[in-house]
Amino acid sequence: MFSNILFSVSPLLASNGIVYAFKESDIVGQVICVILFIASVVVWFIMGEKACSLNTAMKKSQAFLRVFREKRNPLSLKDQAVESKSPAAAVYLAACERIESFHLELPAGGRRAMSDDELEVMRSAMNQAVEDQLVILQKHTMILATAVSGSPFLGLFGTVWGITVAFTKLAQAGKADVQTLAPGVSGALLTTVIALLVALPSMIGSNFIASMIQDITVHLDNFTDEVYAKFKIEQLDSYRASMENRE
Repeated sequence: MFSNILFSVSPLLASNGIVYAFKESDIVGQVICVILFIASVVVWFIMGEKACSLNTAMKKSQAFLRVFREKRNPLSLKDQAVESKSPAAAVYLAACERIESFHLELPAGGRRAMSDDELEVMRSAMNQAVEDQLVILQKHTMILATAVSGSPFLGLFGTVWGITVAFTKLAQAGKADVQTLAPGVSGALLTTVIALLVALPSMIGSNFIASMIQDITVHLDNFTDEVYAKFKIEQLDSYRASMENRE
């Protein structure tokens, strides 16, 4: 059944002997080929989805950072952060939530600057938010790593199994010729070929996605430092103003 489907869908594969090798495989080899084919489809879907989502996350985070730099009041972006739904916005909201617990509002209006301890607590909250975002960004990447490491072993198992079956048939036939051995060997080697076709794109895609995640992580770390620096400057300005008033 599987060989008929492959033959009708891809004459090119048939001309290259792929369908012939598939037809000559036993049920174990055919099942392994089907599993690897399904794994390939899943891997390509995950790579495409992750690449698009990570690219969108980076663009939204960069857009939110530009807006943050334009605002003089670092606490005036809550609505934009909720609408942004970007990793940087999530880190910013974590900082705002922690700052609200400090009760910085003054009776006469406005708010006081944060102390050093409060700044460190805010930074800790942002660092934790960065780690939470990293967990979200890495979702499903384990499947790619599994495909990279697991598919060659599955292909190797299929090849060893197929060669064992081929030599068993050769012994049962009682004659050592190419016509008896070649069909089984070709079916056995097919699993390795398909396994490599799964593992190689998975390895390239996994490295590419890991690089994108690393870029976003660095971006979030830099954003955390920038938020901290903005509130630190606010603290220093407040201290400087209080010293001038004393004089």
